[in-house]
Amino acid sequence: MSLVYFCRYSASIARHWQDLLETALGETVLLGPPHGNLGADDLAAVDVAIVANPAPGLLAQMPNLRFVQSLWAGVDGLLADSSVPEHLPLARLVDPNLATAMAEAVATHVLGLHRQLPAYRAQQADVVWKPHHQPLAAECPVGILGMGEMGKASAAMLRALGFPVLGWSRSAGPAALDEVLARAHILVNLLPLTPETRHILAAPLFARMRPGAGLINFGRGGHQVVADIIAALDAGVLSHAVLDVFETEPLPADSPLWLHPKVTVTPHVAAETDSRTAAHCAAGNIRAFRAGRPVTGLVDRARGY
Repeated sequence: MSLVYFCRYSASIARHWQDLLETALGETVLLGPPHGNLGADDLAAVDVAIVANPAPGLLAQMPNLRFVQSLWAGVDGLLADSSVPEHLPLARLVDPNLATAMAEAVATHVLGLHRQLPAYRAQQADVVWKPHHQPLAAECPVGILGMGEMGKASAAMLRALGFPVLGWSRSAGPAALDEVLARAHILVNLLPLTPETRHILAAPLFARMRPGAGLINFGRGGHQVVADIIAALDAGVLSHAVLDVFETEPLPADSPLWLHPKVTVTPHVAAETDSRTAAHCAAGNIRAFRAGRPVTGLVDRARGY
């Protein structure tokens, strides 16, 4: 039996990951298409696939595949591939360093909104010297949608900075969500992308939020309806939006988000995977699976993550 690594990165990045995975696992890791030329016999021998955004249909070509380890925290792309066998165990990447990186990004942008940096940046462009009243962190509740590993790490860091945190997961129900929306001065989205959460950041949700709240989307581009975000910003329903993810990436040059004065665009960098730690986390999960031990990040297909 053998391992194969599928990705759609550049050839140099793919080989970098291949080297790290081989070192972490202590065995050969084949490089799959589009960078490696594997025949039918090679694919038939594969029992474990390590993937980073593999092309649809690839996993269905391995009849003896028993386990798939993703190198991404999100698995919506994998679950969208209807050719992936229903019985096949899938695991998303669970890397404590990834959660820490996300918490740092959340804290950075929450502080930026709380300390009114967008307003001061606009004033600087207009050569305006005008101090604004600065509330305390304790007076600025932050709502977090999605309380998985990243949500919990972000909540802990925000609480350490003095912010009250209102966390919500889908299991808590709509009434709990209404409370978060009504109270949060800043709303952070870290939800997984599922059919139920697609386009959740839209006019119906904004109408239930505290007027003038800030929005941070570090989840997926599929969570947001851009036209509704712009309309809410223009109407003052939202004060500012920090958007790191988009349905089309890179964000097209003609997107109105680039030049909107109340939007901060970042290029999907809130929590980048560190190949060094991720390779070790993936290797540990693969060893656990082969030994019959529980694996971390096992995907529940019914829940979508």
